[in-house]
Amino acid sequence: MIDLSVRYFHFVGIFIMFAALFGVHLLLRPQIDKQALKKLVVLDMVYGSFALFVLAMGLTLWLWVGKPSAFYNSNWILHLKVSLFVLVGIISVVPTLFFIKQRDLQAELIDVPKRIITIVRIELCILVVIPLLAVLMAHGVGLG
Repeated sequence: MIDLSVRYFHFVGIFIMFAALFGVHLLLRPQIDKQALKKLVVLDMVYGSFALFVLAMGLTLWLWVGKPSAFYNSNWILHLKVSLFVLVGIISVVPTLFFIKQRDLQAELIDVPKRIITIVRIELCILVVIPLLAVLMAHGVGLG
């Protein structure tokens, strides 16, 4: 029962994480107002929190419940999946820092650099690939 619960929470966390990032994507414009910035900060916080939650559930599945960790350790797809997840986490720091820095500005309209919008789109694209890798891994692709 623990195995099923951890898997369920892992999947729900992924859905919430993706939804929060998609919300960020929908709110981002070349110029945003303070109200939109407040929403972006909250969504970004939800996104980051659930990314950590997903990581914790994933590590739990890998190391303690489900199939033995040796099954996963030798699978190159798992390593690619984890690497992409870490990459998303690293590049997500840039928009997060931008949102935090902009909170203290007094301007009514805030110019959003194109690179911030591009990074969020790249994150979304990578996050769409990760479940495909999980499906491949679950079907034994990448072993040996």
